[in-house]
Amino acid sequence: MRRAFVWFKTDLRLIDNETLVKAIDNSDEVIPVYIFNPADFATTEFGFQKTGSFRARFIIESVKALNDELRAIGSGLIVMQGNPVDLLPQLAAEYKATRVYAKKEVAYEEKQIEEQVEKALWPHNCVLETFSTSTLYHAQDLPFSIKDIPDVFTSFRKKVEKEATVRAAFNTPSKINTPAIPKSTIPTLKALGLKETKADSRAVLYFKGGETEALKRLQHYFFETKSLSQYKETRNGLVGANYSSKFSAWLALGCISPRYIYQQVKEYEQQHSANESTYWLIFELLWRDYFRFMMKKHRQKFFLQNGIKDNTGGVVDTNQKDLKDWIDGKTGVDFVDANMLELKLTGFMSNRGRQNVASYLCNDLKLDWRLGAAYFEQQLIDYDASSNWGNWAYLAGVGNDPRGQRYFNIAKQADDYDKDGSYRKLWLN
Repeated sequence: MRRAFVWFKTDLRLIDNETLVKAIDNSDEVIPVYIFNPADFATTEFGFQKTGSFRARFIIESVKALNDELRAIGSGLIVMQGNPVDLLPQLAAEYKATRVYAKKEVAYEEKQIEEQVEKALWPHNCVLETFSTSTLYHAQDLPFSIKDIPDVFTSFRKKVEKEATVRAAFNTPSKINTPAIPKSTIPTLKALGLKETKADSRAVLYFKGGETEALKRLQHYFFETKSLSQYKETRNGLVGANYSSKFSAWLALGCISPRYIYQQVKEYEQQHSANESTYWLIFELLWRDYFRFMMKKHRQKFFLQNGIKDNTGGVVDTNQKDLKDWIDGKTGVDFVDANMLELKLTGFMSNRGRQNVASYLCNDLKLDWRLGAAYFEQQLIDYDASSNWGNWAYLAGVGNDPRGQRYFNIAKQADDYDKDGSYRKLWLN
């Protein structure tokens, strides 16, 4: 009996999940497992939680949804709380499994856990096999090795678009052979040490976790409203559900894959014609790829004050009052404050808002950019380690921006993107 575990992490889907497909193809029985690791809910060195209530709720909903989907095809999900380094070897011994299949990690802490799990499985004659399931372009298909990827996005993009192709999405399993899996107990926010969240009526969208919800959102944004055709013109919006795709939360948890989105963009283009906007959504997915490949290339450097640069030479303030005012939306700069209140009360902020509040923290307050990145890590529903830390380093001038530190004129930005003040009125009144 060839028995294997599929260790789900941030790949909570059935469509286009190579890890799951390979496990089914190479095993007689497959046992899906999800582990809530207390380390993911701990307090970081910067004083923020690694996972706040908004994202934790989204994770819980996504795990519940995955369990339901798996049970519908004859399987189910073992849900546990604890350290995967301890729990996976125990499960391997109990079920006499010879393989654990999992998504390949690139971020520093996640990579360390992956390596520790691999080592802990060896004494049980169990092997960890990992697969890249998070990017649009597979790392093996890039026209350069990871160590040779250009540190400037435009150089990367031009060569990739010219020389690489996007692989076809994997088919969805129709059945999984699984031993009897007891009913799963999925922890509540309280059990994870977190407070319940309140829905704010001003939120751009109520993000509900799970693959079904991700597919619903895609169907709505692409085929029901045809909002994709105006994406390039509206993507810098601030109010409402459809100024951008809002796929980021589902992408971050792997409830939907970039390749599946790409496939659906191509389908949309066939039905409704291609334009700059349909290309621009793929362009944004490529940015997401880039930050992941950069994390793979530079590893822990993205978590250091100097980022991937050798020396910034700047003096960084640690004024706690300035930081608290920024978090609470009390800086006195209305555009910054409106965006920070939206983040505090909903767990989401527009891309335009993120760039402005990051510039303000780095350039006006002169605080350590990592404090902002760590607060975003706690607060964002759509937190993704590579994109979050990569974008913050970029704005702070210690990442992939060839122009160095990027300063935003907040007053001009507010005038350009909130000309009538409606966004600021929404959040400040």
